[in-house]
Amino acid sequence: MKENNIKELKTSPPLGGGGGDSIHVFAPATVANVVCGFDVLGFAVNEPGDEVIMRVTNKPGITISKITGDDGRLPLDPAKNTVSVSVKHYLESVGRTDLGLDIELHKKMPIGSGLGSSSASTVAGLFAAKTLLGDNSDPINQLPFAMKGEELACGHGHADNVAPALFGGFVLIRSYEPLDVIRLPYPPGLYCAIVFPDVDVPTREARQIIRNKILMKDAVTQWGNIAGLVSGLFMQDIDLIGRSMQDILVEPVRSMLIPDFYKMREIAMNLGAVSFGISGSGPSVFAFARDEETAKLITQKLQQHLTGIQIGSNAYVSTINDKGPKILG
Repeated sequence: MKENNIKELKTSPPLGGGGGDSIHVFAPATVANVVCGFDVLGFAVNEPGDEVIMRVTNKPGITISKITGDDGRLPLDPAKNTVSVSVKHYLESVGRTDLGLDIELHKKMPIGSGLGSSSASTVAGLFAAKTLLGDNSDPINQLPFAMKGEELACGHGHADNVAPALFGGFVLIRSYEPLDVIRLPYPPGLYCAIVFPDVDVPTREARQIIRNKILMKDAVTQWGNIAGLVSGLFMQDIDLIGRSMQDILVEPVRSMLIPDFYKMREIAMNLGAVSFGISGSGPSVFAFARDEETAKLITQKLQQHLTGIQIGSNAYVSTINDKGPKILG
């Protein structure tokens, strides 16, 4: 494995030295791409998220005894589940294949939502295993194993969901070879309004419709927007953040999979949103807002619009989650 590099990473204080035989962990949902930053930008939110209960067993190997909240869609086979596969790679790396672990996965967020559902589960499992082992090493060491879970889930081991879920905050993946991750600042009090329409947009299919070739002038426009967004985050310039969050490469194609995407954007922007776009591969959409009241109003009006076209939805309002995974018990 090539050398990893993460800058300005702030984590919670080290968690104990192991010794317990069970742990209950939460890991957050994430918004990836952040409109113009395809596969290189993402941030964590406070809700929704997934939970893992992990127990040490007497028999070496990993088992999955229970999965809830998935409507039977996820495999109990540890060779086919993103959580167990990632944990297996981690245990092999630290020489603890003798350890027996049983996993309960509780899905507290929609599958296929564009909110990093597989990432939240995977990160919760890795964080649980790391804590049970008393491993106080830098969280960057878990990122390659989390990416193995993404590879299994959608065929591509990208980090724009798993990195913010693992580290919290707003994250830039500067490079994949070698892996180079930077934690970005952001304006305090920036709210995220998320609406998940009840339509199916599988991640694999959403990736397949993206163009393989782009015009140089479009690439230049996109680079300027990404640089403007990162600059706006550092400068805490919300206006610059808003005008930089434009995507001329991916959004025009993926928006076709989301009912009334441009109408929803019009509604959100007219209500005072800073920006509006697709979360991950969709169908979830999100808007940045300057305060909680505006964010709640945006989700309310977007849900009303979707109801009017006979589409159900879930909605979440959150500040950016700065902590990442946490122990529940």
